[in-house]
Formats: sequence, C-alpha cells, structure tokens
Amino acid sequence: MGRIAVFTDDPGWHGKALRLAFAARGYSADYVSLTECRLNLVSEGLPVSIPGFEHALPDAVFVRGVPGGSLEEVVFYLDILHALKIIGVPVYNDAGAIERSVDKAMTSFLLRQNGLPTPPTWVLRDRKEALAIAEHELAQGNMIISKPLFGSQGEGVRRIEKMLDLFWLTGSRGIYYLQRFVECDGEGYSDTRVFVINGRAVAAMRRKGTFWLNNVAKGASCERVQLDSELSELAIKTAEVVKMDYAGVDIIREKNGDYTVIEVNSIPAWKGLQSVCNINIAELLVEDLLDRQVGDHRPELQTVAS
Repeated sequence: MGRIAVFTDDPGWHGKALRLAFAARGYSADYVSLTECRLNLVSEGLPVSIPGFEHALPDAVFVRGVPGGSLEEVVFYLDILHALKIIGVPVYNDAGAIERSVDKAMTSFLLRQNGLPTPPTWVLRDRKEALAIAEHELAQGNMIISKPLFGSQGEGVRRIEKMLDLFWLTGSRGIYYLQRFVECDGEGYSDTRVFVINGRAVAAMRRKGTFWLNNVAKGASCERVQLDSELSELAIKTAEVVKMDYAGVDIIREKNGDYTVIEVNSIPAWKGLQSVCNINIAELLVEDLLDRQVGDHRPELQTVAS
C-alpha cells in the first residue's frame, strides 16, 4: 500500500473525503501538521522529517492547510513544501502555487499582467495615499473593498461605502490592499466558484450571500450552475496563470454581463460545491495527483535504513 501525507491541522470533512478517496486507490492517508515537520540538514536520515514517515518519505503530499504564524514560521512551512518537491516528492498544490495565491497582491498582479479581467486594485503602504485613493473612488460613485493581504473565508474584509467609513480604513500589518467593489448582475449578491483540476473546469456553483460577502463560511447558500465556455475558459486561464494543479476560482458576472475574477484559491474548500454537484471532487483530485504525478514514482531519497 502506498502512503500519502495530508498536511492539515483540521482534517474535518475534507480530510475524511480525501482519506476515503486515497483508500479506494490503495493508498493510506495520514494527517500531519506542518508545525511538526522539520528540515534535517545532517548526513544521516531523511532530509525532511515528517511525523509518521521516519523511515520513508510519503509517495506524495496533499496540502489541505498551511498554518498561520509569524513571517518566519510561514516561510518555514513553505520551505518544507519546497524541500519535498526538490527531493522528488510530489506536492499538491506546491509551495509556489500557494505563495502566488495566498498573497492577494501577487494574485492581482499576475491576473492584470496576463490580461485577465479583475477589478482595479491598489496595494501600498502609505496611509495618506490609501485614503486619497479611497476618497477619489467614493467621489466617482464607487465603493472600495479593503482586504488583508493574507486571509480567507471573508475574514477581515471591509466595504468602504461612504466618506465616514474612511475612519475604519486600516492596513493589514501596515499594507493596504484596496479593490473596487463590483456590483453583480441580477438581484442581491452572488458570485460563481469554479473548481479547476489540471486545466479542466469540473464543476461550478453560484454562491448567494445574505449580504455583500458571498463566502459559504459567512452563510452564503449554494446552487449548481452549468458551466458555459466563457466561464470555463476564464477559470482555466486563471488557474494556468498562477500555475496551480487545482484551484477554486471566484468570478462575478458584472451588471454589463462581463465576467471578472475576484479571488483565486490554492487550498479551496469544496464541501459546499460537493453538496450541489453529482461528481465526487475528492476522487477527481486524488485521481489527478496519483495518475499524473505519482504513478511508479519513488523519490531517490525516499527511504533510509532502519
């Protein structure tokens, strides 16, 4: 039986779904926290130490979570992922993909540089300049979204609607990430989450928020939507630009009918999407990882003498 390490601090529903999918393919899946791993830069033993894999490195690792922490801690966790890939262990998604997407500034930069539609965005450090940008946008009749550079599930996101709201404009550890608010087509608030695996859009759902945030974690409802060619192509190109094995791409259809990308997730949840689609997403992820990246793969440094 092959062995997979699933990096997560909270296995939950997703961890169970992955473990079942790996078991169906003849692989065991062990949950491991990146906080418990270390680099072993001496002559004896494996170069990366992973609890439960003391004598042999896993056939692959599936990244379901990267813990928060200080800059040094987060860089170290990513170093573990980089090191595993360097020594030949497939990492899904790899550290580079996570770095490009967890940093909203770089995500927006890559989308804009590659000509993909995304809202006007400003990333800067100077508070006076950030206030001036927000004031100008409000004067033009636009609202502004303020987001932390690193974050998920809508935490720390604010909408600046009027001049009085500027009092609450705060940076994320000294950095301001401001993005023009996009009004969606139709009534209420909604966006579309497209799930992309290896260059293929496999499923999509519309998330309808109870207010302007459409995150499922914030109470948004989910409904299945049919993927049209324009929506699929945009999501696929987005995942390609950030070089992800799989991605959750969040897209809004504007009032003029155009699509625009507002978020790209390298460690996307899919419980909500799974509840409204008739495919097993965990099985598709496992199939892609094993068939495309593992196969008869055996890293040169995978085992050590006991």
